[in-house]
Amino acid sequence: MKIMEDIPGQQEAEGPELAPWKSVLSGIAAFLLAIIFFASGAWKLSAPFQWSQALTEFQVPADFALAFTIALGIAETFGAILILVPRYRRLGSWLIALLLVAFMLYIGAKYSVLAGKECSCFPLVKRTIGPGFFAGDLVMLAMAALAGWWSRRVENLRAALVILGAVAVFAGVSYGFNATKLTGLKAPDSITVDGQPYSLRSGHVFLFFYDPECMHCDAAARRMAKLNWKDTKVIAIPTRVPQFAASFLHDTGLHAATSTDTQALRAIFKFVDPPYGVALVNGRQKAVIANFEDDEPAKTLRPIGFVE
Repeated sequence: MKIMEDIPGQQEAEGPELAPWKSVLSGIAAFLLAIIFFASGAWKLSAPFQWSQALTEFQVPADFALAFTIALGIAETFGAILILVPRYRRLGSWLIALLLVAFMLYIGAKYSVLAGKECSCFPLVKRTIGPGFFAGDLVMLAMAALAGWWSRRVENLRAALVILGAVAVFAGVSYGFNATKLTGLKAPDSITVDGQPYSLRSGHVFLFFYDPECMHCDAAARRMAKLNWKDTKVIAIPTRVPQFAASFLHDTGLHAATSTDTQALRAIFKFVDPPYGVALVNGRQKAVIANFEDDEPAKTLRPIGFVE
């Protein structure tokens, strides 16, 4: 007991002698961070393919985007659960603080490219990349420090590992469920293409969702213009400013018909932002293209006979 008394703050940090006001502040900070990070992590794990596409727009390489989405979702969810449990609050605060520092360092390194872009990393916190982004993360970092500083030392990790295993199992189940949804979705029987009804029930049809003012979409269309599409019908669907559709196709050289039935199609084929492609065989989804980088979309479309 003498040793404990000689170490300032040690008794408060580990035992029941923690001042009530410190316990309250620590609990409030932990609770708020748990809400934010659990919502963010669970969102990523429940929609990994959509989130992997969103991450490519933040300069994450397409080949690693899906794995990174799942790993990030697990880390955020795990940290949120730990920080709620008093015996693991310090460990959870460390993990959340590490994630926040990593976010800030990455955005700082890519700031010239990402400045002004909308960031929806946390579903309950809407913001754009700019000075306010770093201010918000610094506030959360301070909350993590507050939650962890007045919490007990972690001694037994067995239950924490069980929690991590449960989160990983949820991530695996969610991935499998979402993967099954990537094939077999039924398209509408017909849509309006170039002002006329067009049936989607037979043959090979490639739906290309794009934003006429998006540079990634422009690059994707120029790459697609060089492909031999055989007997595939390419239908381009502008997600906004449809009045620029004709000029977009002309400038990129993509030979495609145009449909403005965007709302009806997006209600079935869900994605975050364009460019996005859906390969249909006899009216049902055969494959999706969420990333138009490197060898895509030819890498995916060639094995299923859409291009030569």
